[in-house]
Amino acid sequence: QVQLVESGGGLAQPGGSLGLSCAASGSFSLINAMGWFRQAPGKQRELVAFITRGGGTNYADSVKGRFAISRDNAKNTVWLQMNSLKREDTAVYYCKAGVEKVGVQGESHYWGQGTRVTVSS
Repeated sequence: QVQLVESGGGLAQPGGSLGLSCAASGSFSLINAMGWFRQAPGKQRELVAFITRGGGTNYADSVKGRFAISRDNAKNTVWLQMNSLKREDTAVYYCKAGVEKVGVQGESHYWGQGTRVTVSS
C-alpha cells in the first residue's frame, strides 16, 4: 500500500502565504508525477499544479505566478508554496501521486487525505 500524508494548510489572511507538504511512503519502486488538487465547497475538484519526476511543472491559470510546486525525489515529498493568497483559494487541498510498483504493470494513483486552507480576514 501507498500512503500520502499531507501537512500544512490552515488559516491565512488575503495576501498572505501558506505552505503545504506531502510525503509518500509505502511499497513502490518509483513515483512519477505528483500534484496538488483542491476542492472548494460546492465545486468540483480541480488541478492546482503538478510536477513530473524530472521537475517539469504545470499550473492552473488561477494560481500562476502565485503558487510554486517543488519536489524532492529522494524524500518522496512534494511541496506547494502559496503566496498572495486570495479568498477564492479557500478549499481542501489534496496531494496525488502516480507510482510504479514492482511486479505491477502500469501506474497506480493515490490521494492524500486532504488539508484545509482558509483565506479570510
